Amino acid sequence: MISETSRWLTGGLVYPQIADRLREKITSGEYPAGGALPSEAALVAEFHVARTTVRRGLAMLESEGLIVTMPGKGRVVKEEGHQVGAAEYRYQVIAKDLRTQIRGGVLAVGAALPSENALRRQYAASRNTVRHALGELEREGLIVTAHGKGRFVRPLPD
Repeated sequence: MISETSRWLTGGLVYPQIADRLREKITSGEYPAGGALPSEAALVAEFHVARTTVRRGLAMLESEGLIVTMPGKGRVVKEEGHQVGAAEYRYQVIAKDLRTQIRGGVLAVGAALPSENALRRQYAASRNTVRHALGELEREGLIVTAHGKGRFVRPLPD
């Protein structure tokens, strides 16, 4: 006998069917709260569909708040009280630390930020990750870049 979840998906839009089947597994406890979902590759093999189709089905569940994507862990069934986005990317950690230092006065208005190399060593991060964090602070108007001189703290916006 063929089980409901192993049957091939057919018809118009397939990704809602994938979302439905995964939702059933979540609500039945087959994928428990806090547990990781199978990888995209495993879901592609299970449902016999393209990776983009699986991603669209997963995106539906994420928009419903049933699952979250956690850096380094993949997609995880959301637990009660878990804040969406609670797991931060490395650049977000760096930006948050620098933002706290700026707003707390540790890095005063006009003060030079540590160099990219110093931040790379301090946070054990790649140059790209550090630049991403600094770019976020620059877009927020907290820092300014003086080409050839470095990055400096701007007066805080009102």
